[in-house]
Amino acid sequence: MANKQKNLDTAFFGQPRGLSTLFFTEMWERFSYYGMRAILLFYMYYAVTKGGLGMDQATAASVMSIYGSMVFLSGVVGGWLSDRVWGSRKTVFYGGVLIMFGHIALSLPFGIPALYVSIALIVCGTGLLKPNVSSMVGDLYSEEDPRRDSGFSMFVFGVNLGAAVAPWAVPWAANGFGVHMFGSTMNFHAGFSLAAVGMFFGLLQYTIDGRRYLSKNSLYPQDPIDKESLHRITVWTIVGVVAVAIILALMAVMGQLNVNSVIMIITIVAIALPIIYFVMMLNSKKVTKVEHHRVLAYIPLFIAAAIFWGIEESGSVVLALFAQDRTILHIGSWHFAAANFQTLNPLFIMILTPVFVWLWDHWKNQPTSPTKFAYGLVFAGISYAWMALPGIIHGTTSGRVSPLWLVGSWFLCEIGEMLISPIGLSVTTKLAPKAFKSQMLSMWFLADAAGQAVNAQIVRLYTPHTEIQYFLAIGTVSVVFGIILLFLSKHISSQMEGVN
Repeated sequence: MANKQKNLDTAFFGQPRGLSTLFFTEMWERFSYYGMRAILLFYMYYAVTKGGLGMDQATAASVMSIYGSMVFLSGVVGGWLSDRVWGSRKTVFYGGVLIMFGHIALSLPFGIPALYVSIALIVCGTGLLKPNVSSMVGDLYSEEDPRRDSGFSMFVFGVNLGAAVAPWAVPWAANGFGVHMFGSTMNFHAGFSLAAVGMFFGLLQYTIDGRRYLSKNSLYPQDPIDKESLHRITVWTIVGVVAVAIILALMAVMGQLNVNSVIMIITIVAIALPIIYFVMMLNSKKVTKVEHHRVLAYIPLFIAAAIFWGIEESGSVVLALFAQDRTILHIGSWHFAAANFQTLNPLFIMILTPVFVWLWDHWKNQPTSPTKFAYGLVFAGISYAWMALPGIIHGTTSGRVSPLWLVGSWFLCEIGEMLISPIGLSVTTKLAPKAFKSQMLSMWFLADAAGQAVNAQIVRLYTPHTEIQYFLAIGTVSVVFGIILLFLSKHISSQMEGVN
């Protein structure tokens, strides 16, 4: 054992040197993604004279939500391509290249066509990169290596570090690097260029370091697809693409091909896909009776997760609009941009994670997973109800209010995330039927996709005039479902058949 310890690679703060490669790759990828998201909504609806695209605000908010949904939908395909065709190292590289070109497309002054090209490239690229970087982190450690958990903790810190810095750096670039920060015209393309540069740095160090420090296993697919299966998949993919093209062509002929119609189609797909997965698992002969009960127990947890992610992911949409239109953007002489509030999500995650890790390690009689989900939903709902208070207290939704309202809302929501996100990922793997282990993990990401897809439809209802009703209605739904889940938690736990 002593010899094994001596031979361990401890070059990166006691961790394998390859962790540094993946740490900075994901840090730069999150920097580029969250930097882009911090200003994208404003770019879409700002008037052309102010440097934007002049889209309708409700449509811009809907596009933002469905964008996030598509990112999580594409992760299912990215995981499959890594496992069956390319291997994780190539898949991550191809994803990074697509992401970089997506940001480059936005950095060019080609208007709405460039926006949609960028969305397509970044959705595909993130789907290839995001799920596979995490699996490569796992490949750095043997199953017996006690450093695995701490290594993943460091990796997650890198994710949130990039996401926390970006909402300051990218808006700063878009505002002319501080030269005309409060001018009437924004240079959004400069901000998107900085996001592209960030992804370039990530790719550069990934390529150089990866050759020397990443596991050789990442070069090859874990379950290589045979030629016959590949041919069948290729044929069905072509059929699917042709079918979509025909549907879009028919919509164009009928005069129904527009952004809202496309968003509706994607919403239906995002909601239908997990339903199909559940039906498939519950009717499969490969699923045992015990596993059948566990899948049934997972359904209310999935719905809870979808509701939660719908609220949590609204930070770059509804709360961004509130920040821009309803928030005092200075504290004393210190002025800041509405986009800067996007840093609160990753910042609170970094602050709260060690607190909750300590809590779960030391709380002997802690609540069951369904109970934690229930409390998480209640916190998320309260974070939205909290945002209705400024309008209620002041009797109007036309003025500007303290930025501390947004800080409080994000803090409450991130407490909810600590109760749902890591617990949900863990319980998903525990409840997965053996025959559907990989697919079940995809279900967790599909919960986020479904939540944001629903957001894409209801976010149109948000305006300063409907602000109070909007926050109260969605907050109430979350709290009520959380209370119902709390009452059902004992029954759900019994259905989980020994899984806590």
